[in-house]
Amino acid sequence: MPSSDSFLRQLSSKEGWKSTSRRWGGSCGGFGANLNQMEGLKNNMYGGENGNIFGMKKRVMVVVDESSHSKHAMMWALTHITNRADILTLLHIVPSSSSDCKGSEDFSSSHYLATSLGSLCKASRPEVEVEALVIQGPKMSTVLSQVKKLEVSVLVLGQKKPSPFLSCMLMKSSTEEFVDECINNLECLTIGVRKQSRGVSGYLISTRWHKNFWLLA
Repeated sequence: MPSSDSFLRQLSSKEGWKSTSRRWGGSCGGFGANLNQMEGLKNNMYGGENGNIFGMKKRVMVVVDESSHSKHAMMWALTHITNRADILTLLHIVPSSSSDCKGSEDFSSSHYLATSLGSLCKASRPEVEVEALVIQGPKMSTVLSQVKKLEVSVLVLGQKKPSPFLSCMLMKSSTEEFVDECINNLECLTIGVRKQSRGVSGYLISTRWHKNFWLLA
């Protein structure tokens, strides 16, 4: 199995970073992961503390919802991808609704969810800027438009454990299909993140070049 260092060097060599300066307010801190591993990850991806890329501000976007795998992806992005003064954008997408009343309720609860997650990030790492967005519309097209509009450098998506039944049928869940579509079609670096099962440490990371890479952290 390749080391996390070689994995990240490959990612950094295949994707450049863009920067932007939109802000929402204060932001996020440590999550109890191994600090040495986190710093090694950042240094490998951004060229080291003295490298030119390391000092650039970038925007990291995470698509969030009420699921646990979404929260795991958010915290992974917070501790492994963002640096001081970066912008972490939490995007929550509300499905289009035919009922105005129901749509209003969904939007209100979604706003509360996004704000709560943003507050969690800000309490964890105050040096990272956090932005919470709630947008109603089709999921894929909304992600595509926001990635382009906000000049996102890295998109992080939560993944859940595949269904054994669907796997046996050589089928994928809607979540798996969405993550694969984003990874294969978006221009920015897109990372699917799944926390390992209980009793197994680390995360499974998927990108355009790696599938279920086991990253210990």
